[in-house]
Amino acid sequence: MILLLGIVILCSIILLSLSILPFFMQKIQFWQQKQEVKVAKEMDKMFYDKSPKIIVTLYYILPIIFGLSGIIFLHSPFFMILGALIGVTVPNLILKMRFKRRIQKFDNQLLDAINMLTSCLKGGLSLLQGIEVLVEEMPAPISQELGLVVRENKMGISLEESLVRLNKRMNLEELGLMVNALLIARETGGELTKVFSRLSVTIRDNHKLKENIKTLTLQGRMQGIIMSFLPIVFVVWVLSVDKHHFDIMMNNDLGRMLLVGAVVLQICGMLLIKMFSVIKI
Repeated sequence: MILLLGIVILCSIILLSLSILPFFMQKIQFWQQKQEVKVAKEMDKMFYDKSPKIIVTLYYILPIIFGLSGIIFLHSPFFMILGALIGVTVPNLILKMRFKRRIQKFDNQLLDAINMLTSCLKGGLSLLQGIEVLVEEMPAPISQELGLVVRENKMGISLEESLVRLNKRMNLEELGLMVNALLIARETGGELTKVFSRLSVTIRDNHKLKENIKTLTLQGRMQGIIMSFLPIVFVVWVLSVDKHHFDIMMNNDLGRMLLVGAVVLQICGMLLIKMFSVIKI
């Protein structure tokens, strides 16, 4: 009788799983397609020609790897869940870091591009012809972005609108100065060579000021990073030595409240340190 009941229950579970499985598979497939479209847009912004499925696959693999690492090395379900959550955020961080490096590289190339464009204008070329020279002579990413401007212009989009779109994609202060100065000069009939020469001096001074600020605030930023992650490292070290060290707090209402408060205050402290260490020019 018990064996028959067990077989019935097992068959019911299997049938229920088979009926629910297509629903979950459909939801997972829909989520995957949505993520692929989102990742593809981010990769197109970086002119990254790899398949978005590579990044989407990381959404499945990394949570498993980080979660298993948390349970294997730290022997704690909490760190297994924490590792899985970290694994979910890693692919987005990879894309953001790549895009940030691309913008930084574009910013470093902008001054040379302005100087080369000034030389082209002095040599008798038009602005669009000068941009085409930059596309041929300059390395990526600035050649890719300006190449997109040239292609948009050939498709019928005005040069001014293409430059505004470029400024929105890059969202750089120096590029904004260049685009605004160029648009004003074209509307008022100003001499572009003089505008670019003054702009070159302004951007060079701005870069020097930023480098000086980074140098002067390096010690404070390093102290902020160390103080932010020191409690986390301390907790991990204590749990690796004695995983039952915090049991007395976990089994007590007041202790759990104090732990939650400590985590919230730690997050607030990290955010405040980051806010205070950023100096806008």
